Amino acid sequence: MKISNYVIAVLIYLSVLPLSYSQSPDKLVIVIDPGHGGIDAGAIGINGVAEKDIVLSIAMKLDSLNNKLYDNRFDIYLTRYRDTLISLRDRVQLAKRLPADVFISLHCNQAINKRAKGTEVYVDEMEKRFSKTSVELASTIQKRLNEKLSFSSRGVKFANFQVLRGTTDSCPAVLLELGFLSSVDEAKHLTKEEKHNGIALAILECINKIK
Repeated sequence: MKISNYVIAVLIYLSVLPLSYSQSPDKLVIVIDPGHGGIDAGAIGINGVAEKDIVLSIAMKLDSLNNKLYDNRFDIYLTRYRDTLISLRDRVQLAKRLPADVFISLHCNQAINKRAKGTEVYVDEMEKRFSKTSVELASTIQKRLNEKLSFSSRGVKFANFQVLRGTTDSCPAVLLELGFLSSVDEAKHLTKEEKHNGIALAILECINKIK
């Protein structure tokens, strides 16, 4: 974990961070948003795994792989580095105050139908400054996740999620649903560390294409 990044995030939440500060001018600033946290577990898998834990693990893998494989090519910040609940407003504000070049929110799906499977990538339903780039990024990520993980693709979709609504005017923003925890197969896959590494690497590869 990048302690300096964590401290910066805390300062932003406390509204004491200046509007601008020293960043590498040649690096994209990527905000990774692990959904839920703390008392909000998110979806609970058929095997008892919590969505909040899966997405935090994947987010941490993104940060780690950026360091190990990409030589810190990107400035990556997480909206949470621990099992804490951060408000949707603060997640959006973090992206704006940094400011982010890309915002990616990580989630897992759940359905009454236990046969529901696949990944979905959402973009904001309203036409905004970075809507086109968001759709392009969503399509690229969806395709790459399908290629690397063999998860079926449920397509790019549009929704009025607050984290997308609040960020798409500022940067490309997508929300990933990384499979169904109500599916026996996908819940099992999403508990494996190698799957977390694969998802993180696929996302990094897609981000690298937009620079």
